[in-house]
Amino acid sequence: MLNRFWTWYEKKYPVIAPLTALLFLLQLVHLYWMTTNIVFFRVSGYSFWDPSAFWNTVIALVDYTEIPAIISSSVLYIYQYQKGIKGHSILFLFLINSQWVHLFWITDEVIYAQFTGAAAIIIPVWLSWGAIMIDYLELPVIYDTIKKAVSSLRKKAPVQSVQASELLRNN
Repeated sequence: MLNRFWTWYEKKYPVIAPLTALLFLLQLVHLYWMTTNIVFFRVSGYSFWDPSAFWNTVIALVDYTEIPAIISSSVLYIYQYQKGIKGHSILFLFLINSQWVHLFWITDEVIYAQFTGAAAIIIPVWLSWGAIMIDYLELPVIYDTIKKAVSSLRKKAPVQSVQASELLRNN
């Protein structure tokens, strides 16, 4: 059964890799918000970007696209591991799956409340910074999935152009 899945995955890889990268590109919006609204506020006392309640809701919804991105990239790195790319795959599996700690334990809302003094439960400041650092661990994965997406699209493009030239010759 797993062999059938990996065969299907390999065939669909030229679509899966770009979709995974797209999901991660959305995370850049969240990371920008976190940097300019939370980190800069804590460091300088000023928020460099304070979006309205509507945009905060949109950003929160965008942040939840991280869940399918984590799952999709985890499958991608397991696939690579099976293909013989061991160390790289294990490192990136660790980096991306560390996000679960941040998603379900110390959320952005808890950190924001902690840094602004509105927290119902007080956690150590170092722990808040640790959760923020976990969020930034996805940056190498974002870069890597974008590289994989571009590579898969480049490999796919010549096949499509050959098929198009065959169609033109036959007509």
